[in-house]
Amino acid sequence: MINRRFLFITFIALLLAVTFIDSTAQKKKLTYKQVYEGGRDMRGFMMMSRPQGWADDNHYLETKADPAKPGSRSVLMKTNVITGESTLYIDNSSVQLPDGFSIDRPAGVTGDYNYYLLNQKNNLYHYSRPDNSFKQLTNDDAEERVPKLSPDGRKVAYVKNNDLYVYDVELEKEIRITNDGTDLIYNGWASWVYMEEILGRATQYSAYWWSPNSDKIAFLRFDDNPVPEFYLTKADGQHGELEKQRYPKPGDPNPYVKLGITTVSDGKIVWADFEEKADHYIAWPEWTPENKLTVQWMNRGQDNIILYSVDTNSGKKTEIYNEKQKEWVEWFEDLYFFNNKSGFILRTNVDGYSHLYYYDLNGKLKKRLTQGEWEVTSINLVDESNKKIYFTGWKEKSTDRHLFVVNLDGSGFKKLTAADGIHSCSVSPGGKYYIDSYSNITTPTKAELYSTDGKLIRTLSDSRNPAAEEFDRANVELFTIPSGDGYDLPAIWYLPADLDPDKKYAVIFNEYGGPNAPSVRNSYSMGLAQHYLAQNGIISISVDHRGTGHFGKKGVALMHRNLGKWEMNDYIAAVKWLKTKSFIDTTRIGITGGSYGGYVSALALTYGADYFTHGIAEFGVMDWKLYDNVYTERYMDTPAENPDGYKAGSVLTYVDKYKGKMLVTHGTIDDNVHMQNSIQLIYDLQRLNKDFELMLYPNQRHGIGFPLAQHATRERVEFWFKHLLGRELDTTKD
Repeated sequence: MINRRFLFITFIALLLAVTFIDSTAQKKKLTYKQVYEGGRDMRGFMMMSRPQGWADDNHYLETKADPAKPGSRSVLMKTNVITGESTLYIDNSSVQLPDGFSIDRPAGVTGDYNYYLLNQKNNLYHYSRPDNSFKQLTNDDAEERVPKLSPDGRKVAYVKNNDLYVYDVELEKEIRITNDGTDLIYNGWASWVYMEEILGRATQYSAYWWSPNSDKIAFLRFDDNPVPEFYLTKADGQHGELEKQRYPKPGDPNPYVKLGITTVSDGKIVWADFEEKADHYIAWPEWTPENKLTVQWMNRGQDNIILYSVDTNSGKKTEIYNEKQKEWVEWFEDLYFFNNKSGFILRTNVDGYSHLYYYDLNGKLKKRLTQGEWEVTSINLVDESNKKIYFTGWKEKSTDRHLFVVNLDGSGFKKLTAADGIHSCSVSPGGKYYIDSYSNITTPTKAELYSTDGKLIRTLSDSRNPAAEEFDRANVELFTIPSGDGYDLPAIWYLPADLDPDKKYAVIFNEYGGPNAPSVRNSYSMGLAQHYLAQNGIISISVDHRGTGHFGKKGVALMHRNLGKWEMNDYIAAVKWLKTKSFIDTTRIGITGGSYGGYVSALALTYGADYFTHGIAEFGVMDWKLYDNVYTERYMDTPAENPDGYKAGSVLTYVDKYKGKMLVTHGTIDDNVHMQNSIQLIYDLQRLNKDFELMLYPNQRHGIGFPLAQHATRERVEFWFKHLLGRELDTTKD
């Protein structure tokens, strides 16, 4: 006899299954315009407040409309952590400036929001809130570059015609600090290779630093005369235009560099006692809270770094800390000096993983604070009063980032954030609370407020967008792939929601692949490109090789003198793993990336031609002899020291193996990875009568921007549709 209850349960199960299938079928399809041209806003939205720092230990800052002035523009409010009550913190709505000026978009502002710097109409202007005064500081045809307010807000420094200047607002006086600026001598303005590879693009070429007391400035002086020229050609107009760039390639001479310290009141300069024309690097001057100066030195081979203190009156340097590594060392970008003169916190990977060390000012180790086969990635807050350090890092999972705390004596180590994913945290000045902005592959970004004892106080914002859930989205999975020799390689892929194991799907690897530069993270992607491709039957995957940082400096160091080797070894291992899956079409394995990703994409289509069939190589390095010397020599040494490594790591070495289909793209005036790289590659492809595609972007530098970005995007997607799907891309649907 048939059990009636069983029949009823079976009926309900079938009904639910049909309902689920029907709801899945009702999912909307993404269109090209929605995904790539903003046809519909699918990015999500922010609810409630938008925190942006702390007023004090019990109040955080947020920008929102003043409830007392409906319809007015947003103002800076301070919000009580416990009650959530907001009060006005900074009100710019009452500030009256001349027509055409806005205090809401300053070139600089002091930490107390009392003094503002504006850069407009090729001149500098200053507003003082305490005095309610607005002053024009400069009035000439020369451009005032990288202007910065002094910490007290009463002076402004800037670079003009490659000389360093200071304007004293109270005295209404411009003080010229240096007098030797030329087309090749820069004071307070970085040589290109220093900006790109040492100080960082965020500096926008700035190479000077105010002292805490606003009385001195440390600055770097560069002499680019020894550096070879490279020519970039603009093809505009009838005769075009030639742009000359001082760009040192591997083995080339570097710019000469000096460290100067000026006393602003009299303009007197003291030079630190480094050899003026030595073949070395000097960077990252750092002022201590007591107005003392430190600076870092590195040898040309980049395997020795020294931290010095510098006497600002005599220029004499004194060694504080000296580190050597077999492969290469790295700059200390987040040194912390204690206000009580007890020493400094150093983050270094000298033992194979990045950790925190506490030194006194004589360079004696007081305490190692963290250790193990995991990494500290940044310092969030040093709470001197309570003797604690809050920092971000990964411990159990290298694809996650969490907030941790440890006492200055090494005790009390604790992970504060709980949910899996990438956490970006802002800790209150006294360490009582923190704002946690986090996401993971299935959870859009949330911002939540916690006390440091782990109590959730409230949710501040949520970027979840219900509208996005109406659409056919991919199934995202985070996992590992075995390398075959002991490494579990982090990977993430986007599978079609209706994946049929009996069908065959094309795959695209999305890679960057540079040393210590992971692509695989447990974070939510607001972009929809992978979902659109999955909807059309293409699987997107990213795999991080052993040198991307998941295995500490020990893993990254394997790339020393071997760029290209382990990238290809591990990407090929991933392809071999994919071939074990019944639903993967091994005749359609693509790869794409830009810059370093352009390099590994081109290498995959040449060296790895037996595994990768299609690729897009965007503005990539094709031979390491063609890139800048600071980056390249860090990993490869010079061509004279490592000729075999340069040959083995060059795409040009393997062009004869190319047999798939590759699109090469490049901006014609790329000043970072010169178009010379792609030109040499396509010459070899043509010489060997190989079939490939090429797209150049006039007057574009590194990366394709406005107004040509839309064309570059469409070219990429059309390439995949044409060669992986065998059909045309429809860009017309809304």
